[in-house]
Amino acid sequence: MKKLTAILLAAAVVLVLFAACGGNNEDAGTSSYADATAVLNAVWATYADESDENKFPIGGGDSANLTMDAPGKFDIAATEELDVTLALPASQTANIEDAASMMHMMNANNFTGAAYKLKDGTDAAAFAKDFQDGLNGRQWMCGFPEKFVVIQTGNYIVTAFGNGQIIDLFKTKAMGTLENAALVLEGAVTA
Repeated sequence: MKKLTAILLAAAVVLVLFAACGGNNEDAGTSSYADATAVLNAVWATYADESDENKFPIGGGDSANLTMDAPGKFDIAATEELDVTLALPASQTANIEDAASMMHMMNANNFTGAAYKLKDGTDAAAFAKDFQDGLNGRQWMCGFPEKFVVIQTGNYIVTAFGNGQIIDLFKTKAMGTLENAALVLEGAVTA
């Protein structure tokens, strides 16, 4: 009887471990967001109306898909514009299926944010590190961004760089709003 109880207990433990691991893997790779624009819209919606001192004027999208006062879709085929505008190195453009952006209308160096849907199998940490490397060492006009942050939500990566206070507030809002948000990387922007 003791032997049977031990076997049943061991089997139960194994089943619980398999179930726990399966749940974690499934949650890590999925998201309920319709697209990259929806990810940024979720964060932007947390900023109050125009009377809020923390809300700033934004524009979104790429040069062919401009939007005013909202995040916008960014054409992933525009690899040079992804690099120049959002600091996404060309080496990572093959790893994304969708992109969106939002930028401070007065000075993109105060705030530039993006969301990317990663293709299956893309290493989020390597993606974040390449973004950091692509951001650092650039020539900047009209000011210098102080800080950057990279956040993951399911199969989406959110990047932002700019003024330290603006980035800290964006990070707080994104981490509190996005599903299963996880901080991947953050730091100072270096010359």
